[in-house]
Amino acid sequence: MENILIIGHGSPKQDANNVDALGIALHSAIHPACTSECVKIAYLQYGKPGIMESIAECVKGGASKITVHPFFLSAGMHVTKDIPAKIAEARNLYPHVEFVYTDPLGPHQKLVEIVIERLGTSAIGKPADIEKRSFEIISGEFDLSRFPSDQAPVVRRVIHATADLEFGDTLRFSPDAIKAGIEAIKAGMDIVTDVEMVRAGISRKLLEPWGGAVRCAINDEEVAATSAHTGHTRAALSIERGLAGNVGIVAIGNAPTALLKTIEVLTNGTGRTFTPLVVGVPVGFVKALESKTLLAAQSLPYITNLGRKGGTPVAVAIVNALLKMASEAV
Repeated sequence: MENILIIGHGSPKQDANNVDALGIALHSAIHPACTSECVKIAYLQYGKPGIMESIAECVKGGASKITVHPFFLSAGMHVTKDIPAKIAEARNLYPHVEFVYTDPLGPHQKLVEIVIERLGTSAIGKPADIEKRSFEIISGEFDLSRFPSDQAPVVRRVIHATADLEFGDTLRFSPDAIKAGIEAIKAGMDIVTDVEMVRAGISRKLLEPWGGAVRCAINDEEVAATSAHTGHTRAALSIERGLAGNVGIVAIGNAPTALLKTIEVLTNGTGRTFTPLVVGVPVGFVKALESKTLLAAQSLPYITNLGRKGGTPVAVAIVNALLKMASEAV
């Protein structure tokens, strides 16, 4: 039986002695179905186990061949003198065991690639750089090309806001959703939200040049009083009240009841000259999925996701993506 022994230098700073993580990863890579501990690690100094201790463990486990790799960058004194001396000692103790000693890491094209990656990571510091790098990572891990070019920026910003790639599979758009949202923004129409958190997250800087405002009536005394009197949720009453004005986008990130009320109001034939875009992404276990499924069945412009997940960050990310697209299209 062959064992592999990875030897690190070791450090007095014990949390820096992490070659065991490399050993685990290497074992998984070369022996994915193996349940034995045929890849072991050791430290030349400071860390444990030491080289002789690990070699003894390999022999005790039945190893007839031990391949020793010095996890060092170059062939300095440790690689050319100290570790070979330990191997020679082991050969005398265990003459029936074959020892193979590999080269250290040395200069290698893959190390060049790692250095380039590290340099790129260290250069990231400004928020814009972090966002740019985040978008690059998202594009590398998720195929945004499955979406039309006008929808992809929205999907990317939702994934960026949530760090959840699953939204790439669950987001749904009506065919005219992006066009309706951008036209509403450029027409100076208002955005109505179900809760204050969504209102607070929408970018005023991007909206104000167009003349629109973000409104939320959930804390209005009249809404609170009506809710207490009728038993209807304040979010639903707030949305109903908000829809009476010059509304271009309805953004719902919290309350399924608000989304159900929005659908009810917009589909009851009130003779509106403009049907607002409904960004309906409430979150939760009660009626969240049901309300979003109902929205996806409507003929009005909508953006939603079919699942329990959702929430304020998703609603805000969608609206801010539309605002960004509107400003870039000027």
